[in-house]
Amino acid sequence: MLKKLAAMLLVMLSLSLSPCPAALAVGGLQPYVDSSDGYAFLYPVGWAPVKVTSGPDIVFHDLIEQSENVSVVINPIPAGKTLEDLGTPGEVGYRLSKAAIAPPGSGRQAELVNAEARQIDAKTYYLLEYAVTLSNKQQRHNLASAVVSRGKLYTFNASTTEKRWSKIHSLLEQAVKSFQVNY
Repeated sequence: MLKKLAAMLLVMLSLSLSPCPAALAVGGLQPYVDSSDGYAFLYPVGWAPVKVTSGPDIVFHDLIEQSENVSVVINPIPAGKTLEDLGTPGEVGYRLSKAAIAPPGSGRQAELVNAEARQIDAKTYYLLEYAVTLSNKQQRHNLASAVVSRGKLYTFNASTTEKRWSKIHSLLEQAVKSFQVNY
């Protein structure tokens, strides 16, 4: 009887000392860290990872609105190049729209709505916003953060339908602005 009581107290103590995932969440977002590829970001609570075999490094999507997602894509760039060497925020945003968001033959159209640069820990990040029309005429809204580190272009993308944009845009903006490399 005394052993059972001691074991139960030990379990309760260990549970109370270890943080649960909900306790780590901040403002409806929870952390994700990829130490092998060197990046971290926040993503909405309740979203789940999607198994991907090619393309993005990681994808999370909403369990209910499954077309809402965040992802990280990593591409090599020429050695010694910086983000500024690749172009201004508008130029890089335009090229990303043509290469990744609405490539030729996809039937999609992307309009770069906003492009700006910001500094975090002496690194330049480009924040990009797109209005996207899919081939089925569905309207979507995409946000992205792009940065160069260790000879690679890291792009964090967040996407939702235009219909849901007004409800979730602040959460997606926080997620995109949380993206950082060199972890």
